[in-house]
Amino acid sequence: MEENEDLNEERNENLSAGEPINEDSSDALTRVTGMYKDWFLDYASYVILERAVPAIEDGFKPVQRRIMHALKELDDGRYNKVANVVGHTMQYHPHGDASIADAMVQIGQKDLLIDTQGNWGNILTGDRAAASRYIEARLSKFGLEVVFSPKITEWQMSYDGRKKEPVNLPVKFPLLLAQGAEGIAVGLSTKILPHNFGELIDASIKHLKGQKFKLFPDFPTAGIIDVTNYNDGLRGGKIRVRAKIANKDKNKLIINEIPYGTNTSSLIDSILKANDKGKIKIKKIEDNTAAEVEIIVHLPSGISPDKTIDALYAFTSCESSISPLGCIIEDNKPLFIGVSEMLRRSTEATVELLKRELEIQLSELEEQWHFASLERIFIENRIYRDIEEEETWEGVIKAIDKGLKPHIQHLRRAVTEADIVRLTEIRIKRISKFDLDKAQQHLESLEEKIAQVKYHLEHLIEFAIDYFKNLKTTYGKGRERKSEIRIFDDIEATKVVIRNTKLYVNREEGFIGTSLRRDEYVTDCSDIDDIIVFTNDGKMMVTKVDAKTFISKGILHVAVFKKKDKRTTYNMIYKDGSRGPTYIKRFNVTSITRDKPYDLTAGNTGSKVLYFSANPNGEAEVITVNLRQAGSIKKLKWDMDFADVLIKGRASKGNIVTKYTVKRIDLKEKGVSTLKPRKIWFDDVVRRLNVDGRGELLGEFRGDDLLLIVTQKGVVKTVAPVLTSRFDDDMVVLEKWKPLKPISAIYWEGEKERFYVKRFLVENGNREEFFITEHPKSYLELVSTDWRPVIEVEFPKPRGKEPKDNLNVKIEDFIAIKGIKAQGNQLTTDKVKNINSLDPLPYEEPEQKETTEIEVVDEENVTSNTKGIISSTSTNDKLDTDNDSETQTTLF
Repeated sequence: MEENEDLNEERNENLSAGEPINEDSSDALTRVTGMYKDWFLDYASYVILERAVPAIEDGFKPVQRRIMHALKELDDGRYNKVANVVGHTMQYHPHGDASIADAMVQIGQKDLLIDTQGNWGNILTGDRAAASRYIEARLSKFGLEVVFSPKITEWQMSYDGRKKEPVNLPVKFPLLLAQGAEGIAVGLSTKILPHNFGELIDASIKHLKGQKFKLFPDFPTAGIIDVTNYNDGLRGGKIRVRAKIANKDKNKLIINEIPYGTNTSSLIDSILKANDKGKIKIKKIEDNTAAEVEIIVHLPSGISPDKTIDALYAFTSCESSISPLGCIIEDNKPLFIGVSEMLRRSTEATVELLKRELEIQLSELEEQWHFASLERIFIENRIYRDIEEEETWEGVIKAIDKGLKPHIQHLRRAVTEADIVRLTEIRIKRISKFDLDKAQQHLESLEEKIAQVKYHLEHLIEFAIDYFKNLKTTYGKGRERKSEIRIFDDIEATKVVIRNTKLYVNREEGFIGTSLRRDEYVTDCSDIDDIIVFTNDGKMMVTKVDAKTFISKGILHVAVFKKKDKRTTYNMIYKDGSRGPTYIKRFNVTSITRDKPYDLTAGNTGSKVLYFSANPNGEAEVITVNLRQAGSIKKLKWDMDFADVLIKGRASKGNIVTKYTVKRIDLKEKGVSTLKPRKIWFDDVVRRLNVDGRGELLGEFRGDDLLLIVTQKGVVKTVAPVLTSRFDDDMVVLEKWKPLKPISAIYWEGEKERFYVKRFLVENGNREEFFITEHPKSYLELVSTDWRPVIEVEFPKPRGKEPKDNLNVKIEDFIAIKGIKAQGNQLTTDKVKNINSLDPLPYEEPEQKETTEIEVVDEENVTSNTKGIISSTSTNDKLDTDNDSETQTTLF
């Protein structure tokens, strides 16, 4: 019956709108425009305003605000069962207990507003909280202080009209930025990242002082963050977050901080998946996480820890990016603003709330002073006796009013009937025990408080600054920044992926691929590598690794292609067409279009490559050209050195070798590098080596040159200058190693409790060595790699005595060069205040002999058996490198 009435009503509406009605119900057209406009927009508005997006006034979503209100109503200082709190909240929030319990757990896990008891889950491991009937909560002291102030709270009726709930809570702190917020509504979303407690307070103080400030996220899971593109938390911004991974030894990595948005379970799963896909290679994983994260990644022997760390960042959840989106509700409308503007508005709102609280406090104090003054007049002048003969209530009121008039000139407002009624309620016992001196003291105390509140109102900004400082002093302990801010280096996936697939080639038929196991093995590769191929007709192509790919018949050279590689040099001699001259050229391949064939010859039909070699370090060999006997040719054989040919682009035609027919080309002498020693810099911001001129120049490096590293723990080691190497934060020396240059160190010997001085040379460059004693109290005070260092020793001033003069010590005169394990000489028996490094004495370094060693600065050219040390190689010996880097020569 109701359905028929609805249909008739809709029919009448259509008729009134002039729309035709099709009586055939099967072909009837139902228009939903009206429903979409009215109902869907109402639903979207409700979700945006009442569920998903927090309000700027207090930083709460409605469910969070109602939870806090319920906790305040239940607050008696003791813990309440969360189930009880959830039930109480349902008086205000009509969306079921599950959503309330989940929201309450999220607030509790942020450890700011709620004091929790029981198993509230673990944000590090992803473990869920226990059921709400098993866990308890109460408001924290911080929450009680900054969130509630009933006298300045605006109230509204709850959804069923039975209760009153706050429109917004009077939060006097940038709570929204401290906790962060995330929500998906209809048509928009919000993602406000959490920020550091102390930094928010500092920023609020700076704003009140008119100073500029910057805010960056800080996550409870700690980790490392790159905020270069944070964009103040606005739409379009992005931050990168990384786990903190330490290299415990050559076969172990420890993850002790994880990125925000992950947990140990999901992180381990991503590592295992990357291992299964062959992106990384690990032996096993141990998860020892409890109160703190500890994930131990065991590596197989021969796997580089530094390269594995980069691979973890490139292929697992150890690195992720987060895109913030600052959306809040203001005046019942969504507003997109940055975190700086959020903090400014929150700070100004806090100032306004503090002002309202002071005004209410002033009003209350003035009322107390007013009545205390009336009470004193009423009792001191015995006005209560004037009402003894009055028989009516009106007479009593008039008698008291008449008795007060001669004494109320100093009052700050008029006496009302309510004041007189209140005087009549004073008990006889109070009148009999009235003490004039105490009453006067009470009035003076109230006057002091009134003056103080007025002073605060007149100096409101200073009062607000003191308020924020007090919050930081009282509640800031233990809330220091957890996430370390750094600038990340970009990791190229192709350089760090584990190459666990074998590449094969069928040269005659022109196929390459990973499935051609019966054909010639080329190199190890990964499924994300690009492969560069050269053919005997002078063509070149770069293509993706696949099971089987046809290139062209007559393949000369196949290798893994490295983008922007300016060191790999190709030496080539080709005949231009069937009757043209022979050309020689050297070139690099730095950029290409994938799967596009490139012609490396002059482009004439019938061109053919006569000689080809690929040289990973710019080697230039000497070849012998043999001509075919024809006519009156006098010189049929001569040598050519590729070092005499300039390296140009791949499209260059080259230099003419001969216009006669070449019989064959022989390799006479293997090549040595024609490239200059490479300059290497250290960028302290990302703590990585580079060849791009960023940071501090470490020097020019050849093949056998190493880096010297000294750490604060008293460890010295030498390593190859591999660009993918990582360096610990406790590193105090990083420079090019000079084997004959001594290291001078001053350290505190823990057992003997004295400073010792020692000089030594690094004897075993292929391992880490401690050069201070291993006593737990021993520590490195100062280290110098100058040839002739000088130090200054400052002594403390003794009481009642003349201070001892500072002592200058020339280290070379104080102690000779000894072994690294020697204890050294005692510096002094006196107490030491400071040890300072002075300018070293002049010294001329011995000239370094020129060498033609091949330089290695990229891990692609370092074999696993070098273990960080590049052995010196003869110019006539072939460099032992990875298969994809080995010089390949083809003769025709």
